[in-house]
Amino acid sequence: MAETTRAEQMKQTVASKVKGIDMYNPDNLKTLEMYVEIQSQENAYDLEANLAVLKLYQFSQNYDIKITCQILMKALTNFPHTDFILCKCLLNEQLTKEHPISQIIYLADILECCDFQLFWDQVYKMSDLTSQITGFHDSIRKFVCHVVGISFQTIQRPLLAQLLGGVDDNVLRFWVQKYGWKEESNNIIFIANQDENVKTKNITEKIDFDGVASLMASCR
Repeated sequence: MAETTRAEQMKQTVASKVKGIDMYNPDNLKTLEMYVEIQSQENAYDLEANLAVLKLYQFSQNYDIKITCQILMKALTNFPHTDFILCKCLLNEQLTKEHPISQIIYLADILECCDFQLFWDQVYKMSDLTSQITGFHDSIRKFVCHVVGISFQTIQRPLLAQLLGGVDDNVLRFWVQKYGWKEESNNIIFIANQDENVKTKNITEKIDFDGVASLMASCR
């Protein structure tokens, strides 16, 4: 039997603290902040608990910048879901303009636009933030592969390596194999036949006799 991780243990501990009226209890904040730290260290994720932290901060207007950054960075790892938007909505306007929160919001904007080359350029300048989040780079690469998988039929091998963050051959091969893509000649990687992913949809409209009669009467 697999050993229970600290994150799994904490998830059970905080489950009741993020439900109902108890989620607004400031006495729970230290426990929830500790849970954020554990999520960051163990590559775990609990959006509900993280939102509860930001709600408590919102009420007190006393944000712990380090914990807030970790929550936002964890939300980035769950793209293309809307977690980041939910978290951002719980920040006050002044905080969103302050460093390093503003940097993370900029990262989210780039990621949403799928400008992956610019994204990695910025990420590699922010190692102080990304180093706090175990598995950050690979989580982003999953999103990159998701976008590539629905956007390309084939892609140049060097371009894919660049989109994944300038990875070496071994790392590139890992992601190609993980998603069942095929390396072909001339540095081409076959992703999928996108034509096969286009599904036709039959639309059936039902109009009863009374509806037809009223329509014909209106045309006289």
